[in-house]
Amino acid sequence: MSYAVAVRALCEFTARAGDLDLRFTPAPTGLEGMAGHAVVTGRRGPDYETEVSLSGQHETLLVRGRADGYDPVANQLEEVKTYRGSLDSVRENHRVVHWAQARVYGHLLCQSRGLAQVRVALVYFNVVTEEETVLVETHQAAELATFFQEQCNRFLAWAKTELAHRQTRDAALEKLAFPHGEFRAGQRDLAVAVYRTARDGRCLMAQAPTGIGKTLGTIFPLLKASPGTGLDKVFFLAAKGSGRGLAIEALDTLNAQPAAPGLRVLDLQARDKTCEHPDLACHGDSCPLAQGFYDRLPEARVAALQLVRLDAPTVRATAREHQVCPYYLSQELIRWSDVVVGDYNYYYDSSAMLYAMTQAYQWKVAVLVDEAHNLVDRARRMYTGELDQASLSAARYAASKVLKKPLDSLQRSWNALNKKQTERYQAYEMVAPGVLSAVQKAVGAIMESMAETPLPQDDPVLVFYFQALQFMRLAEQFGSHALFDVTLSDVGVASAKTRPSTLCVRNVIPAPYLAARYAAAHATVLFSGTLSPQQFYRDTLGLPKDTPWIDVAAPFQAAQLAVRVVGNVSTRYRDRERSLAPIVDLIASQYADRPGNYLGFLSSFDYLRQVSDLMRERHPGVPIWLQTPGMGEADRAAFLARFTDTGQGVGFAVLGGAFSEGVDLPGKRLIGAFIATLGLPQVNPVNENMKRAMDLRYGEENGYDYTYLYPGMQKVVQAAGRVIRTEQDVGTVHLIDDRYRRAKVRGLLPSWWRVD
Repeated sequence: MSYAVAVRALCEFTARAGDLDLRFTPAPTGLEGMAGHAVVTGRRGPDYETEVSLSGQHETLLVRGRADGYDPVANQLEEVKTYRGSLDSVRENHRVVHWAQARVYGHLLCQSRGLAQVRVALVYFNVVTEEETVLVETHQAAELATFFQEQCNRFLAWAKTELAHRQTRDAALEKLAFPHGEFRAGQRDLAVAVYRTARDGRCLMAQAPTGIGKTLGTIFPLLKASPGTGLDKVFFLAAKGSGRGLAIEALDTLNAQPAAPGLRVLDLQARDKTCEHPDLACHGDSCPLAQGFYDRLPEARVAALQLVRLDAPTVRATAREHQVCPYYLSQELIRWSDVVVGDYNYYYDSSAMLYAMTQAYQWKVAVLVDEAHNLVDRARRMYTGELDQASLSAARYAASKVLKKPLDSLQRSWNALNKKQTERYQAYEMVAPGVLSAVQKAVGAIMESMAETPLPQDDPVLVFYFQALQFMRLAEQFGSHALFDVTLSDVGVASAKTRPSTLCVRNVIPAPYLAARYAAAHATVLFSGTLSPQQFYRDTLGLPKDTPWIDVAAPFQAAQLAVRVVGNVSTRYRDRERSLAPIVDLIASQYADRPGNYLGFLSSFDYLRQVSDLMRERHPGVPIWLQTPGMGEADRAAFLARFTDTGQGVGFAVLGGAFSEGVDLPGKRLIGAFIATLGLPQVNPVNENMKRAMDLRYGEENGYDYTYLYPGMQKVVQAAGRVIRTEQDVGTVHLIDDRYRRAKVRGLLPSWWRVD
């Protein structure tokens, strides 16, 4: 059995050396790179070949890739690299890798075509000036064969170890039994659907209730299907740390089996949680862990992969032992891990690392999306770009003389737009052309300047540049899936004739961006306890039209949960004052009938404060504790610590916040909930414009539901789901609002509920 490796991956493994250097220099975008390659190849003769597919074997190592171009007349193989600014901005450690790639391709070409020698060229193409710098070496085939063998031999020992690991892993996975013997009710149906999805290479939407073991019920069948489908990796993506924690626990359980598969499980953590020197820049002249990083990386990598559970403490301890950066060590370990656990953004963001690596290394991956109902709002934020005029002012103040002109021009265009605006907030049919053109010119000027003179990470010009770049890219892709709006500041600037504003390209429908992510994966499974109506999620998340949807039956009985509609109370904003007394009296009455732990969910912190104040006044004997804005991890833990088996009282929280999903309080730790809202997003100009966009895209009959009703009721069902966690739990949920009487609203509640 051969171990296959891409030319790029081989050379990055064998040829990289020296410092980790992440000083920012503007690189060409993917489109600019493709355009640059097209310009170069367009200048060549009619016999010039592009994207030359090549492969070669060395012992058990199969090396493959596509050379950028070959000129048979000149007998010259070319590796094209695009750049901006000065050629000196292409760092030496990158050039070493570039030459290694070119020489490996040179060998593969000589071998495939029986050439005795070949000219090997690095073509550096400036995407701005369209200037080519061609560096050429002439090599005999025997020289290149020797070089190829040297690179392969460096990699081969590692490859043999990796191949043995994969063979052992796959053999163990084929024999792996479900760790708990019997599946729970509903869990088998979920597992079968996931297995078939992986086998057939499709997408799946799975609505599965709490209590059946969704995490293990999706990970286990996907791994069982892995050997037969040739999967390289599984990505488990979650919106919250609690979801990632459950995935790690499930994988620990599988790795603890008698025929353990020895899965390498990497828990990706954000940079701000892992960086050892957050006050230092990421290059060898500043950070000691960046200096000589690639020289020390091989030993650190070997040490880390002797372990199985690559969680944050383990990676950090290994990094400290070998004096390398833990954050970038974890990025390196992605290549050698079997399962990567991380946040949604690592695969779905516009600059997502896992997606980029999947594309670059041609991995065959399966993606599990935990609590997938969260992906709609999270993806909207990923593909929304704001540009704050205060940030422009700071950049203008700090800018060099050469940048003053384009930044001042942008300021004038921006102010002209502000003067025309009659309302504080206003949405437009398209991105203002004058402002967009000025943003593009400013971004281009900053790019050119930084290509010659890199800026420190905290420089106001660089801060503005990143904002402007995101805004510009989204504005250039503007369509019916987005809004362009302008919000004038409440406070003006004394020296300004107009109030400053914030420009926003606001994503409404993330579907156009996410579709490419599904296409790049062999299989994608999106699962959640609340993933209905299915058409809403299929539309907004951009899933293929033939994506199946399953609704796994709940293991609970209706008798376990008393669901009571309080239909004589309105929680609408205009009725808030009148709703307070009935709500607190209901809570006190329920508490008196059955003392224990309850959660009370309100629509806002202001509403929560009003209810809790009146609760203390009218029913001082009922213990209460409150969620507060901006709670840190310690405060959230203290809030949940009040829910003990012997505890009593009511914890008040905001619906849709930290305590309305992803919280597990089984048994007597939580025996009931009061939900005094439908959870509908606030009616405001932004949401009304989003509704109009939904009307245009999906029809006026769906616009309100897509914008308000479905997102609100998803929060309600998630919050109520905190009460019944096991087949032994018994509890009560009060739905407080007259709108819960409506058939359409009740139709969105779980089918196993019996609503009184």
